Amino acid sequence: MHRKERSENLKNNIKYLIKSRGETQLSLCSSSGLTRTTIYNILEGKVVNVQHSTVRKISDFFGVSYEEIETIDFEEKEIIESSISPQGNMNPAAVPVIKESLVIQSLDKRIGELATLYPLTYYFGTSFNLIGVLLENEISGLHEVGDLLIVQKGTSNSDREKLVYDKITGRFSINHEGGVDTDRVCVIGDIIEERFNGLQC
Repeated sequence: MHRKERSENLKNNIKYLIKSRGETQLSLCSSSGLTRTTIYNILEGKVVNVQHSTVRKISDFFGVSYEEIETIDFEEKEIIESSISPQGNMNPAAVPVIKESLVIQSLDKRIGELATLYPLTYYFGTSFNLIGVLLENEISGLHEVGDLLIVQKGTSNSDREKLVYDKITGRFSINHEGGVDTDRVCVIGDIIEERFNGLQC
């Protein structure tokens, strides 16, 4: 594997592990003894050859393998491991990834058609009729630009959080309560899974 690929894996894994483990760049620096500049440069892709000692400190902090942090996709690995069921392995569902600004005009299209028009990610689970909504605006306090929401399209009576589109403001939000004013908002569907910034593919 080329150094560039290894440094890209390292960068993506650090971002994912920080978020998934509830850490911050500051806590990583404090505990590993690395400087904020070092971490910043890795996350911004400014260094291709990251020193072995630096990689070792980062992998030790997260309690993961020194070799794996540069060679595998931890998010993908953990999604697969958490979805292996007693019934045996499931085939992943192909999910078209649609930019936020294109979602409304895509709602009347079938998933099969959307899958030929947009890039795909995969979901391991029993849900169907899924789309991935790639956020182009942050959803206050919850999601950043670049986060991906896996959404089961259509309205349902489930108690899951729902992704809704406000027809007046033109913005997306997440509805936690249940009752929705359908004159003002359009329900995109139930949020099945959240994947954080830049780590959805």
